Amino acid sequence: MIGNTLFDRRMLEALVCPVTQAGLAYDADRQELISKQARLAFPIRDGIPIMLVSEAREL
Repeated sequence: MIGNTLFDRRMLEALVCPVTQAGLAYDADRQELISKQARLAFPIRDGIPIMLVSEAREL
């Protein structure tokens, strides 16, 4: 949780990796969405996934 906002896991059904269009995994501890195929971790800030490659962390 960041601030008082939780990520809504139902969003995972609609979100895909912007690089590979593959599904994402949610890492609750790090507040990130993980694209295993692209080897990128997209941050979640204030409950909002930041799906920009420039903001992603390489795995």
